[in-house]
Amino acid sequence: MYTGFFGLHEKPFAITPDPRYLFLSERHAEALAHLLYGISEAGGFVQLTGEVGTGKTTIVRCLLGQIPKDAEVALILNPRITPAEFLLTICEELALAVRDGDRRSVKELVDALNRHLLQTHARGRRVVVIVDEAQNLSADVLEQVRLLTNLETPTKKLLQIILIGQPELRELLQRIELRQLAQRITGRYHLAPLTRPETGGYVRHRLGVGGATSELFTRGALAEVHRLSRGIPRVINVICDRALLGAYTQEQHRVTAQLVRQAASEVYGRSIMPLWARWVATGSIAAGVALLLFGGWQFLDRNGTSTNPEATAAQVASTPAAATPAPVVNAPTATAAPAAPAVAQLLRAHANETDPDTAFTRLFSLWGANYRANDSAACAQAAQQGLECVAQRGSWGQLRALNRPAILMLTDDTGFGHQVVLSELDDERAAVEIGGRRQPVGVADVSKYWYGDFLVLWRPQVPGARRLSAGMRGDEVRWLRHSLEKVRGVEPTEGPADVFDDQLERLVEDFQREHRLNVDGIAGVQTQIALDTALRDPRTPFLQAAAAPGG
Repeated sequence: MYTGFFGLHEKPFAITPDPRYLFLSERHAEALAHLLYGISEAGGFVQLTGEVGTGKTTIVRCLLGQIPKDAEVALILNPRITPAEFLLTICEELALAVRDGDRRSVKELVDALNRHLLQTHARGRRVVVIVDEAQNLSADVLEQVRLLTNLETPTKKLLQIILIGQPELRELLQRIELRQLAQRITGRYHLAPLTRPETGGYVRHRLGVGGATSELFTRGALAEVHRLSRGIPRVINVICDRALLGAYTQEQHRVTAQLVRQAASEVYGRSIMPLWARWVATGSIAAGVALLLFGGWQFLDRNGTSTNPEATAAQVASTPAAATPAPVVNAPTATAAPAAPAVAQLLRAHANETDPDTAFTRLFSLWGANYRANDSAACAQAAQQGLECVAQRGSWGQLRALNRPAILMLTDDTGFGHQVVLSELDDERAAVEIGGRRQPVGVADVSKYWYGDFLVLWRPQVPGARRLSAGMRGDEVRWLRHSLEKVRGVEPTEGPADVFDDQLERLVEDFQREHRLNVDGIAGVQTQIALDTALRDPRTPFLQAAAAPGG
């Protein structure tokens, strides 16, 4: 579907084995060397393990292509069999004639195999048995495998056995009853996943074979591919294939980190957040915060992107002011600095100051809160101080609508992630907290490194923030009603104030319509944040001067 769009002559990330796409990383080459050495040193066992999808089958195929000419190979791909079936499979692989009456007799099969081994040895040849998915071997079959290594001459073992399997194979061979077999293993190698540079090389290699003539993945995208695949080739293939499809549907000729995360979300069947958001969620977090972080749009209004951010800001600015003025972070002006430094330059100069702890320390300070590095999770600390986290993937329009300082996840040209605090924002200019000072930057410049992931804090006026909808009742509903009446300048309604009735639903809808939110009559987090902005809590820092009274 997407091959023509990217100038490819075929899909480069098919999961079916293809020798043309063989990519031997340093660790794959080392594993292959171990197996070849084990074959040359006749006798005993050689063990190769690795996680699912790390390329064990690729190693086997490559091994079969390099088997010495004086070796005969029996390859067993389905080890879920009985000892007699295991022996029979070896005999069939070696093309040994077995009488029908002997096909179920372990003794007759071992005798036939022993005769063949002696004849092969007399001709100066050797026999190698390769067992794939060996973690599925039963204890009875493993014991039979051990007994096969007893087939020997006075000076030499007649049979070489290579066991290839998942990490469970190592655990299996550690059983006490299998210690005799484990002691006969002469070589062990564990195939680890690809490193980050190897992942990039793997992706570029496959794209090149597929016909690519230019870089289709940004450095940030390759970094995300490695992080989300954990360097496992099979998973890399699936994620990259989905990412290319996503870029094609959006008519983008390069795959970005955000597209990789979207692809991984489809592969894993769950929302994938950037690295810093996962760090935020570490530890014990209140159920409501966890729902905000991981439920994403389920908890939110699903309405945050303003189609006209300027109009949204104007609407907020025109809302009646509260008696006490709110502290406002001044908007960037032409006199703030002669020229905004390039974002890339700032990230290079302050790379050691763009970690999550530094970012949260600054964000908390803007709210007059304290953040303790290396303590509990950031959002748990926020909840203890009356604040709540909202982590999202969105746009500049969403940030303007939320109108709160935010931690932005930026990815530089080398693929490394940085967390910086956005403290000011207008149409074309912004300011970030970096290097111990407020740095003016251009919105367009930041956009080169920001793929939409951000986190903001807000202060719910009623503890236990949650979606409020028709039929609910309680203190949260009372706050919602009184706040909407105050903002809209209407007289308090008669009747119970803590019941979410039809009248309150209409008030919510009117407010949502005025502030260009999704008009559904449900007061979700974004509606509550917009209402809190309109009320201008004096303890709230804002991104835009438009939120200031009389601004």
